[in-house]
Amino acid sequence: MSAPLFLVGAGTLPDGTTTVHLDGPEGRHAADVQRLTVGERVLLSDGAGRLARCTVSAASRGSLDLRVEDLRDEPLPARRLVLVQALAKGDRDLMAVEAATELDVDEVVPWQADRSIVRWKGERGEKARGKWEQTARAATKQSRRARVPVVAGLVGRAALLDRVGRADLAVVLHEEAGTPLTGLALPARGEILLVVGPEGGISPDELAALVDAGARPVRLGRTVLRTSTAGAAALAALHTLGGWR
Repeated sequence: MSAPLFLVGAGTLPDGTTTVHLDGPEGRHAADVQRLTVGERVLLSDGAGRLARCTVSAASRGSLDLRVEDLRDEPLPARRLVLVQALAKGDRDLMAVEAATELDVDEVVPWQADRSIVRWKGERGEKARGKWEQTARAATKQSRRARVPVVAGLVGRAALLDRVGRADLAVVLHEEAGTPLTGLALPARGEILLVVGPEGGISPDELAALVDAGARPVRLGRTVLRTSTAGAAALAALHTLGGWR
C-alpha cells in the first residue's frame, strides 16, 4: 500500500527542508487515528504541486516528526482539465467532485443550470461551496495527488458561456449528440472544458447557447449516466485519448 498523504500549509516545504513537524488536524489524524510509528513512510504536499517523501522519525500524541527523504515539484500538465458540474440534489454533485478529483481534474466549476433543483444563495451557497472544497481536499489525499483542484465560484449561464468561448476545447455531454467523445482530437496543450448537466438534463435553450459559444455536444455511449458519474467517465475517456498523464 502506498504511503498516506497529508496536506500542509503553503511555505511548509521550502527548498532545503530536511525535517518537518506535522501537528494540527493533519498531525492528529496521522498520529492518533492512523497511529503511524517511527520508520513508516509519509507523503506531504502543499496542495500546489510540491511533494515530499518522508519517514517518521518520532511520534507523539497529536503530532509526528518527519525526516524528508525527497522533495520535488510536480510540473503543470500541458492540458488543463476543467469540469463544469451542474448543481444536483442528494449530494450527487459532491460524488462528482470526489470522482473527478481522483481522476486528476485540475478545476471544478459549480454551475447553476436551468434544471438544477438545488440553488446556492447567500450563506447557504458559501457553505455548499465549502463542502465541495472539503470533498476535493479529502479526495486529493485519498488519491495521493500533489495538487488540490481549484473549486471555482458558482457560475450562471453568462459566465459559463464566457469560459466556453475562452477554452481551447469545450465539450458538453448530451445523450442525443451524434459525435462520440472518443472521436475527438484533443489539443496538444491548453484548457479542455467539460460540461455536465443536472439530473434533469441540459435544457434545449442552454444547449443551443453552449453550441453558439463554441462547445461541441458529445456522447459517451449508448447508456445514459447520472450526473454523479458522467463527468468521471468522460474524464477517464479524455485521459485515454490524450495519454494518462
